[in-house]
Amino acid sequence: MGVKLHSYINFDGNAKAAVEFYKSIFGGEVYMDTFRSFKDKSDMSVDDADLDKVMHAFLKGDNGIELMVSDRPTGMPMSTGSQMSLTLSGDDEDTMRGFWSKLSADGQVTAPLEKAPWGDTFGMLTDKFGIAWMVNIGPDQLQL
Repeated sequence: MGVKLHSYINFDGNAKAAVEFYKSIFGGEVYMDTFRSFKDKSDMSVDDADLDKVMHAFLKGDNGIELMVSDRPTGMPMSTGSQMSLTLSGDDEDTMRGFWSKLSADGQVTAPLEKAPWGDTFGMLTDKFGIAWMVNIGPDQLQL
């Protein structure tokens, strides 16, 4: 079995809405008991305000895209969006532009999706949940 690096995004109470938004873009299914909430783990001591928050959800999207999400319980500090960015790379221009269009809806484009100095089409945005995304349309150029 190979090794995978998964993106794990923490939210402040809106993880369920976020994973449904990403599912509407990337397709696929949400796993791990669909949404495991903190109240489902009776052996954990959590604040009453956190009982309905998402402890863990896993989106296995189409095209191999996988995201994990959770809500931060009360008392765990967090900085929304700025601590990371997610990168989508691919050579199917229609698919990639479709992702761009849906992710940028109600978000903020920080660099328009256009021809980049390295020859690919590239853009950056922050989606409506405050998550930073980079989209690169072009052939796989990673050289190991």
